[in-house]
Amino acid sequence: MKYIKFNTFDGKTNMQIDSDLLDEAIRTKSQEPVFRLYGWSPMCVSLGRNQKEFPLPDGIDCVRRLTGGRALLHDNEVTYSYVAPAKEGESVIESYKKISGILIDFFKTLGIDLELGGGKCIGGTKFDYCMLLSTGADVCYQGKKLIGSAQCRKNGYILQHGSILFGYDKEFLENLFHEEVKGITCVKEIMPEMTKEKFIEQFEKTLKISQ
Repeated sequence: MKYIKFNTFDGKTNMQIDSDLLDEAIRTKSQEPVFRLYGWSPMCVSLGRNQKEFPLPDGIDCVRRLTGGRALLHDNEVTYSYVAPAKEGESVIESYKKISGILIDFFKTLGIDLELGGGKCIGGTKFDYCMLLSTGADVCYQGKKLIGSAQCRKNGYILQHGSILFGYDKEFLENLFHEEVKGITCVKEIMPEMTKEKFIEQFEKTLKISQ
């Protein structure tokens, strides 16, 4: 597996890099998966591929994803993306489980047991904020959503990316999306002493060991 080291970009650049990685894999017919970690600056809302735009306060960037789903605020988080050929006969759910397994295995090295989410809604289908919806693509800690992911497929290849919540401002999210934020958790709630820098360092170390 090829690993692209953590870096921070604005929303447009982040989504362009993911798109370019997918297109490059298709062009070269690569069989080697690519895993990337990244951050966002300034904070940015990403909209799902088919989601309608809605008003945002000044100072918050906005970009549209290749993948579906609802809006996400990318701020205090670590984002991942994964590009690989789709295996013949492998369903979307099966591929979600396989890719999410990379994340679950990493958290095990930190002594944290995560599980895949089910199909139960935390909120309801009318909500704009993606983290309030639970699907089989989610990774949860003790029943609370920690990682939300989305996937698209193109010419036999998969792009999956997702948000690993490191910390969040509940009041800010509720004012932004006009909904009560509940049923989610973050790395800082699970591991209060963990810094984002150490988290990224550990993740990168684990990825390199697993190659």
